[in-house]
Amino acid sequence: MNPADSQWMAQALHLAERGLWTTSPNPRVGCVLVRDGRLIAEGWHMRAGEPHAEVHALRAAGEAARGATAYVTLEPCSHHGRTPPCADALIAAGVRRVVVAAQDPNPLVAGQGVARLRAAGIDVECGLMEAAARELNIGFFSRMTRGTPWVRSKIAASLDGRTALANGTSKWITGEEARRDVQHWRARSCSVLTGIGTVLADDPRLDVRDISTERQPLRVVLDSRLRIPPKARILQRQATLIYTACSDANKHRALMTGGAEIKLLATADGKIDVPGVLRDLGKRGINEVLVEAGRTLNGSLLKAGLVDELVLYLAPRLLGDAARGLADMGELTQLRQGVAMQWNDVRQVGGDLRIVARISKEN
Repeated sequence: MNPADSQWMAQALHLAERGLWTTSPNPRVGCVLVRDGRLIAEGWHMRAGEPHAEVHALRAAGEAARGATAYVTLEPCSHHGRTPPCADALIAAGVRRVVVAAQDPNPLVAGQGVARLRAAGIDVECGLMEAAARELNIGFFSRMTRGTPWVRSKIAASLDGRTALANGTSKWITGEEARRDVQHWRARSCSVLTGIGTVLADDPRLDVRDISTERQPLRVVLDSRLRIPPKARILQRQATLIYTACSDANKHRALMTGGAEIKLLATADGKIDVPGVLRDLGKRGINEVLVEAGRTLNGSLLKAGLVDELVLYLAPRLLGDAARGLADMGELTQLRQGVAMQWNDVRQVGGDLRIVARISKEN
């Protein structure tokens, strides 16, 4: 590879980011075509079912693509899905060289796209800026390799880690800029998940608002006894999926009449099978889940090792010991019982601090 390769791949990654809110369940992919050191054409995947990034770029280039180098952020597909294989399109266009950031984790591709290109005599190089490409599609990689989405829990708290006063008052701990920033996390997520406690206490909508987006995330509620009111705001307008351990047909019927989908996933002790929920969401093509819940569900998910990442907004105020904490994890007797994390990103948003922390693999 040469120094210019990084420049062109960075441009392809920037293009891929344009599909951040729209490509699910597909990955976000960008493609740049270069010949003799000059940009010929570019493209990115916009929506599932529509042409992939390579096809957009090749159509824009026309005959100029012959002899060019293609910079692609994810391995070109080699199978017939809703669209024909991109590897075949690159071969037919006469591309001379393909630089790939990351291999596709989809078992239907997984190296076969690269193999097909090489078999056609095309020079293929892989791994340039791979970490950035994987990060852009962290949920897609999670679903393809683990069978479950990437789980990101958003929590707004005071500087001493309190999410509400003892009487339940929590609006608003953080400022307007932080609340607007949350909308971007919702927009990139395939689903927003909460618990029945939050629904009953706050009656949230959990949809994307105040920013323009053509796709709303699937709202998901964990409600073991189906206590959710049929007129709850989260059941209005967009689709809502409710996981429950309650088999009461009348309760199911009342909620389904209002448009909700009910999924019975119970453990032997009558609780919701939360790992089963994540597996089911993975089968539905959900790449990224944003959890917006209270301390009970947050604590349960963290204790069970089901959270991958925290997006924590800290307000510059103290609420004291009597206020509610951000995660009910019970009493710990040893420090090693806590959840270890690593800082991924720390920045100020308005008057608040936003911390993105990854759960440590060694935890």
